[in-house]
Amino acid sequence: MKHWIKSFCSFAFVVLLVSCHSKTEQLSMLIGHEDHYLQTGSCDFFRGRWVHDDSYPSYNSTSCPFIMKEFDCQKNGRPDTDYLKYRWKTRRCKLPRFNGLDFLRRFKGKRILFVGESLSLNQWKSLTCMLHVSVPQTNYTLERKGALSTFTLQEYRISVVLSRNGFLVDLVKEKMGAVLKLDSINNGNAWRGYDMLIFNTWHWWLHTGRKQPWDYIQQGDRIHKDMDRLVAFKEGLTTWSNGKDWNSSKSTTCHEETKPLRSSTYPKGSPPAVAVVKSVLKKISTHVTLLDVTTLSQLRKDGHPSIYGFGGKRGNDCSHWCLPGVPDTWNQLLYATLITP
Repeated sequence: MKHWIKSFCSFAFVVLLVSCHSKTEQLSMLIGHEDHYLQTGSCDFFRGRWVHDDSYPSYNSTSCPFIMKEFDCQKNGRPDTDYLKYRWKTRRCKLPRFNGLDFLRRFKGKRILFVGESLSLNQWKSLTCMLHVSVPQTNYTLERKGALSTFTLQEYRISVVLSRNGFLVDLVKEKMGAVLKLDSINNGNAWRGYDMLIFNTWHWWLHTGRKQPWDYIQQGDRIHKDMDRLVAFKEGLTTWSNGKDWNSSKSTTCHEETKPLRSSTYPKGSPPAVAVVKSVLKKISTHVTLLDVTTLSQLRKDGHPSIYGFGGKRGNDCSHWCLPGVPDTWNQLLYATLITP
């Protein structure tokens, strides 16, 4: 298994978009398609290439006062700026540019929840910045209670919330130690009542040794000290997909990278976890759309904080992304998915 874990970006980034509850019938109409995880309408937004565009970025770190230190690469001393000037160009259609004011008007009064680990934090923070710079004079609140962070724009009665959750299924502390329960998702009760759910998982399933957050894995009545991570991931994701009540690599090369790959495909292909996700989604009955951003993100070897993240020269962050940067495109694709019939 180690031969692919150490490939250039081991995050295998997966975001799942789900419409929730009958009160969001409009969202269900926007998101639900017959081919519900590969295509959006008649256009595949996820096939294309990165092109230089001087009109980007759509905001800068000084115009978003709450960018976290670990993502603010310019403030942390990154000397180059070309990585800020790339736009995702789809192969056969035009990708609509993100319009924050339109987003706020469309989803006024809605509650949006990101569920996932630090890459969800990356995307959540990006979206809060993109909305804030669209209406900079509008009052906002930003608060954190435990694992829940909430950004609210009062004028539009819209809240964008992050729930830190690395596995989606339950991680429970018991007498024997921390147990990852592949067939239990009681923590999903906290997802009720939201109008939109955006899920991300995989990164933490790879951790071993001191970074491994569990002591045991439970599968039914069987307790494992460890197991094949792809098998465990598929079991956990299947449990997630069967949810009822919510209705719905470390790299040694990203330092000094300043240009994206010019290809439209990643030379080493997609991580194996991508195939697992797609196989699970083929069987799900809930309206769900995969924001299939793994390949387009793999191409952006220049977009990571590297030594311009939280750890400075002592670190080399090749998992997360600078802001402004690649996560802004994830949110542009989210917006395009929502507004395209």
